Amino acid sequence: MSVNGLAIALHVLAAVVWVGGMFFAYMALRPAAGQLALADRLALWAGVFARFFPFVWLSVIALLATGYWLIFAVLGGMGGAGTHVHIMHGLGWLMFALFGHVYFAPWRRLRLALEAGTLNEGARYLNQIRVLIGVNLLLGLIVVAVAAGGRYGLLPG
Repeated sequence: MSVNGLAIALHVLAAVVWVGGMFFAYMALRPAAGQLALADRLALWAGVFARFFPFVWLSVIALLATGYWLIFAVLGGMGGAGTHVHIMHGLGWLMFALFGHVYFAPWRRLRLALEAGTLNEGARYLNQIRVLIGVNLLLGLIVVAVAAGGRYGLLPG
């Protein structure tokens, strides 16, 4: 078994879990959940995030570990990386930062609002999460397109 092949496979799987999960949540679950009463909608999303976010943390760790392995062990460092790798690297760090903000700020506040029973406040934090996940989903889809096509001439240079 090739370590590089395993690194690429884990890298892609981590991206699929994270970006695919955001796509499902944003494009399918969110519109369906919008029909629920506020208390039920907030409870649903709290349960979804409590189950999904640990997978995102695992994905972030896997993406960082495998990405840097591939950059330094396979490409010989950032100097040997193509434009598509630099774009993936930069957008990946932006995505990690946005997720960290979601996790440590509005997600924490949403949980506290639900514990306190302040549903309108919880709805405000859920909306913040929705906006940030929408941005991260867009970034993630761009990263996937760049990763898939960058090596094959999608990007100049």
